Amino acid sequence: MAKANIQAKEPVVQEIKGKLEASKGAVLADYRGLNVAQVTELRRRLREAGVEYKVVKNTLTRLAAAELGLEGLNPYLEGPTAIAFGIEDPVAPAKILSEFAKNNKALEIKAGILEGKVIDFDGVKALADLPSREVLLAKVLGGMQAPLYGFANVLQGNLRNLVYVLEAIRKQKAGEA
Repeated sequence: MAKANIQAKEPVVQEIKGKLEASKGAVLADYRGLNVAQVTELRRRLREAGVEYKVVKNTLTRLAAAELGLEGLNPYLEGPTAIAFGIEDPVAPAKILSEFAKNNKALEIKAGILEGKVIDFDGVKALADLPSREVLLAKVLGGMQAPLYGFANVLQGNLRNLVYVLEAIRKQKAGEA
C-alpha cells in the first residue's frame, strides 16, 4: 500500500521539480487567512505577469528540492505553502507578492529561490525593491548614450571652430579686396 502511495505522488514531485528547475525565480508564501476573492485577485495579477502560482504539499516539495539539491529550503516548508514560479522574469513573483502582501496582511512571504539558490525573506524583499527590467535597461542605454552625445558635441565643436576660422578668413579677404 505504501509503495503504491509513493508511486502515485511521484508525478507531483516531478512536476514541482520541473517548475523549480525551469523557473528563474520563485517565492514561497503562506496564504492562510486569504479569502477566495483575494486569492483570485492574486492569481490574476500573477497570471498577467506570466507567473504561475501553485499550492504545494510541503513533503512533496521537500522531495523535489532534495532531488534538485536545493539546500536550505526545508525550514520554510512549514504550514500552508504556495509557490509563485517566475519562468521568464526572476523578479516578477517577488514584486507582485510583496505588493500584494502590503495590502493583504494575511499573505506572508516565507522565502524565495533565485537562480537555484534559496534566499530568505529579506532577500525576497530586496529583490522586490529592484527597479523593473525596463527601468534598468533605460538606465544602461542612457549611460551608453551620454558618451556618444559628448563625442558628437566635441566633433561639432571642431567643425564649428573651422567654420568660424573660414568665416574670419573670408571677411579678411573681403576687407582686402
